[in-house]
Amino acid sequence: MSDRQALLFANEFFYRAFAGRDLDALREIWADSPHISCTHPGWNPLIGRVAVLESFRSILQGPNPPDVQCLAPDAVLLGDVAYVLCHEALGGHFLTATNIFIRHGRQWRLQHHHAGPAASPPETTEFQPGPVN
Repeated sequence: MSDRQALLFANEFFYRAFAGRDLDALREIWADSPHISCTHPGWNPLIGRVAVLESFRSILQGPNPPDVQCLAPDAVLLGDVAYVLCHEALGGHFLTATNIFIRHGRQWRLQHHHAGPAASPPETTEFQPGPVN
């Protein structure tokens, strides 16, 4: 598996864990670092593993957990740091997201997630992974 394939796999793992309300998988994909961060739409930035994971627990165990889907991911690798830009489909609305990953051994771990309102929907509303070569 190429680095790019592994990165897109890690990104998809994050969204599957989120959509599947799988807190254990979310703990696994986030980097084991006190410096991870997350900005949910409309929230202030969260910094630290405890705050970030608690936010996901709160969201997923709430009365209306979101059904989120990643659309049109685009991966950029910069050595041991990489990011994925994508759209998120959420209840008929679209967000844009940036997911920053760091390499941990042979795996990519999520370091930062930021999502906010999109100015327009993606060109497609179908999941279309980018080229893997």
